Amino acid sequence: MTDILIRPIETRDNAAVAHIIRTVMPEFGADGPGFAIHDAEVGAMSEAYDRPRSAYFVVERDGKVIGGGGIAPLDGGDADVCELRKMYFLPEARGIGAGSAMMLRCLDAAREHGFHRCYLETLTGMDAAQALYRRHGFRTICAPMGGTGHFSCDQFYLRDL
Repeated sequence: MTDILIRPIETRDNAAVAHIIRTVMPEFGADGPGFAIHDAEVGAMSEAYDRPRSAYFVVERDGKVIGGGGIAPLDGGDADVCELRKMYFLPEARGIGAGSAMMLRCLDAAREHGFHRCYLETLTGMDAAQALYRRHGFRTICAPMGGTGHFSCDQFYLRDL
């Protein structure tokens, strides 16, 4: 694995993380209504995840933020379920182990916050991401959970912690 640093998000990272989300999601056709790109928190991620049972991390290489991912309670879900949220990587972060390292960090944070299951939703065509989820123990489920508002997502996963 290339030398990368995974660390908690800081206020100084907000612009870089917003840029990553707004760059990567359209790459996969996820820029219309019903996708996370339109969530109010995108512009202020450090503040959005500075709340109980939430955590967001960035991947940094050579001083540049090249990806991020986090967990938070699943909106409208059971108290023991978290959601893996806004895990996106610039092209230079792909294929170097950053996704697996971020996944492990997020799952550890979920356990530390007392969650027993982790949910995520994604989109057909995000094949590499879905392979990563399956490698880390996520299984597909037939329908969405909670009330994320991401009605355009069409793939749903759940993992016991």
